[in-house]
Amino acid sequence: MGQLMTEEFKTRKNLFIPYLMAGDPDAESTIEAALALQEAGADVIEWGVPYSDPLADGPVIEKAAIRSISQGMNIVKAVELAAAARQRGLTVPLVLFTYVNPVLATGEEKLVRMAAEAGIDGLLVPDLPMEESSGLRTLARENGLALISLIAPTSRQRVKNIAEKSDGFLYLVSSLGVTGTRDQFQEDLSTIINDVKNVTDTPIAVGFGISRREHVKKFHSLADGVVIGSALVRFLHDRKDELAGENRESVFTELKQFVRGLIS
Repeated sequence: MGQLMTEEFKTRKNLFIPYLMAGDPDAESTIEAALALQEAGADVIEWGVPYSDPLADGPVIEKAAIRSISQGMNIVKAVELAAAARQRGLTVPLVLFTYVNPVLATGEEKLVRMAAEAGIDGLLVPDLPMEESSGLRTLARENGLALISLIAPTSRQRVKNIAEKSDGFLYLVSSLGVTGTRDQFQEDLSTIINDVKNVTDTPIAVGFGISRREHVKKFHSLADGVVIGSALVRFLHDRKDELAGENRESVFTELKQFVRGLIS
């Protein structure tokens, strides 16, 4: 059974869930960044699959996807990269973040089987509507994987249905729009969080736009965890030259310091 499907995971608080784009700036750096994030305190890592039409992703992650695709990364190779990270000592739960088209192109059964064999613990497919997710959810559960559900600020009338079917953790979108660092968040998030907690004990992680320590403190006080993506993707891209040189280890040391500054 995947780590996200255990009762023990449901008791976790102050979760830190970083996002990495598989293959950006390169495959080896993705593995080393994941290991650094694990050392810095990551509870779960979202393993992004590059996609050419990323509905939910802002410009930072969209550009990272383009760079990754240009190097030949795809959903199958991203799963293989996750397996390689496991072999290198990555032990925290992994969630494969992808979109419907790559899933269908690969085949739902094949993808779930590959993911389970690679040591992936969950799937997150932001453009898969809850009403159309039962087939993939069943396949995931049969293989010990969690299909992570998203709740958007516009989902108020569907919160109960989404929460009751949730596995692993619930990804609560902090505001309308796409990913990317921001200063303003939806004002009624605490109300939505309380609505969710009334119907499920699945942990709630807030994402989209979280990039500063005060954001982390705010949402750890309201929910069970935070997802940080664009800030980390930008951090690695800004240091791509150092990662290609002799001082690449210093980048991962700096990454750990950056993360600890966010979540401490």
